[in-house]
Amino acid sequence: MSKHSALNTFGRSGNPAFSKGFEVNENITGEVMTLNGTVNKTGILLALCVGGAFFGWNTPGLIMPSMLIGLGLAIFTIFNPKNSAYTAPAYAAIEGVALGGITMLFELQYPGIGIQAIGLTFGILASLLFCYKSGIIKPDENFRLMIFAGTMGIFVLYLVSFIMSFFGNSIGFIHSNGIFGIGFSLFVVAIASLNLVLDFDFIEEGAEKGMPKYLEWYGAFSLMVTLIWLYLEILRLLSKIRR
Repeated sequence: MSKHSALNTFGRSGNPAFSKGFEVNENITGEVMTLNGTVNKTGILLALCVGGAFFGWNTPGLIMPSMLIGLGLAIFTIFNPKNSAYTAPAYAAIEGVALGGITMLFELQYPGIGIQAIGLTFGILASLLFCYKSGIIKPDENFRLMIFAGTMGIFVLYLVSFIMSFFGNSIGFIHSNGIFGIGFSLFVVAIASLNLVLDFDFIEEGAEKGMPKYLEWYGAFSLMVTLIWLYLEILRLLSKIRR
């Protein structure tokens, strides 16, 4: 499969939410997507996520139910982007509950790790936004294909490890705090971070093309998916370093 056919088949972003969400085949009428609108809605989702995290901090028993509900909402939103004005806020709040509980459990073992992970997550977000806007990083076709391949490779590896866990086995280096384990986590953090660049590019493209207004919520949702993934991977990396 050539680079062109691969990108046409799977979409131009490593984030599956964007790959699906920007397949808009309708005539665009009425209000259209804007950068400011997407930024504002991203802020709303972040606030809901933080609120959920405060609640989840004291209710770690809700981690698994929240993650499962969040996964269901994410899948539904990806295939029904027109409903994202309702499902994206619900997703952000529910995932916040899960993140709060997860962070609390990490804090019990590694005090201060939550603040470190939050700082690194938003530091990476700000740095990559600057690099994107200044043209230091340009998401051309080769860049998109590389990030897509890396993202799918990580997903398949995690899926295989999850299936193996039912048989009492695992892929050791994923959880190891040795050189290979830390190196793997660094690679995953890098891929998750660079997915943000693709997110920025697709949001900007959607605004420039005057895509439908509901895609502001969808764009904000997709950014949240990447940020949550990045935050969890940074938590994992920091915990390996501090063992």
